[in-house]
Amino acid sequence: MTVPAKRIRITVGGVQLEAELKKTKTADEVYAALPVTATMNTWGEEFYFPLPGVRDHRETATTQVKVGDVAFWGAGQVLAIFFGRTPMSVGADPVPADRVNIVGKIVGDAGQLRRVMQASTILLEPA
Repeated sequence: MTVPAKRIRITVGGVQLEAELKKTKTADEVYAALPVTATMNTWGEEFYFPLPGVRDHRETATTQVKVGDVAFWGAGQVLAIFFGRTPMSVGADPVPADRVNIVGKIVGDAGQLRRVMQASTILLEPA
C-alpha cells in the first residue's frame, strides 16, 4: 500500500495554496513543526521565514529550483517558497542565494503569491 504524500496548506493574505511534501527526513521534520505562523521576508519572488527545530538532512541540497518549489535552508533555519524570479535569476527560474533542500512543491499556480507580496505573515498547517 502506498502512503499518500503529506500535504500542507499555505496561507498568505487572501491566497491559500497547498503543497505536497517529498518523502524525505527534512520534509518530515518540516511537517512535524507545523502549524506555524511566522513573519515572512521577501527576496525577489521568494518568501522565506524562520522554521526553528528542523534539521537539514541535505538529501536534495541544490541551487536548481523551479517556481513552486518549497525548500529548507539549513544554514539560516528558514523555509523558502519560490514563486518567481529572485535577485540572482538570469532566466525565468528562481535562483536561491545558497544551496537549499527541496522539501515539496506547490500544487497549482504558485504565481498567485505575487498578489500578496505586501503581506507580513504566513501560516503553514497540515492540510
